[in-house]
Amino acid sequence: MARRKREEEHDNHERWLVSYADFITLLFAFFVVMYAISTLNTGKYRVLSDALGSAFGRAPIMPVVHAPMEMISGQPRPFPSQRHDAQVRHEREQLTDMARDIQKALAPLVSQGKVQVTQSSRGINVSINASVLFASGDAKLAPESGQALGAVARVLKNDKHGLQVEGYTDNVPISTPLFASNWELSASRASSVVRLLIDSGVDEKRLIAVGHGENDPVGPNDTPEGRARNRRVEVEILSDAPDVAKEVPVNPTSSRVH
Repeated sequence: MARRKREEEHDNHERWLVSYADFITLLFAFFVVMYAISTLNTGKYRVLSDALGSAFGRAPIMPVVHAPMEMISGQPRPFPSQRHDAQVRHEREQLTDMARDIQKALAPLVSQGKVQVTQSSRGINVSINASVLFASGDAKLAPESGQALGAVARVLKNDKHGLQVEGYTDNVPISTPLFASNWELSASRASSVVRLLIDSGVDEKRLIAVGHGENDPVGPNDTPEGRARNRRVEVEILSDAPDVAKEVPVNPTSSRVH
């Protein structure tokens, strides 16, 4: 009797190994499930769930996966850089269509070289020679200028982009009771164009008038042809494409005190 009792006591001391083995098996299965979740592969979930269900005699259970914030209603949302690229592309296409409409409306002047329509990352630039709009040394719009500016206004008045009207002159000095310098003349010409655009239905909140005087010439000022090119008014249709902010790196060595 004493020997049988000792054998039973010995058996009881080894029973913990069974529970330990079960625990290790379940722990291994848990980490396998966690690894499968990290791969975000639904096919792997299903295979693993079916295998575990068959092994433990239970119905397969699909783990709950928390999709990243970029997933909504099962459809992938583009990441910020992708959204930015899409917005820039859409904006560029919209401005290209507008540039073509302006070019078509001003086709006779474009063919004569008196109007130039260009597009850049900044937006659309419509450069109109001053001879189309003003008499020499004057900032009052000529009667025939209304046709050109009216065509531009019809394209722009139902749009939402900001507009910057810039006046330029040649380097020949001017000094009259109305204009003490080319600065005043260029600014007055830009303001006259802004006023006509407002009268044609363009929202004044979108408009800015700027005078550059003789600065930023597009041709040489030592020839009559070059000076004629420099006397101009430019209408800038400013792009709304969002910019990606970039942090300026700080160089510790540049801040040393010498």
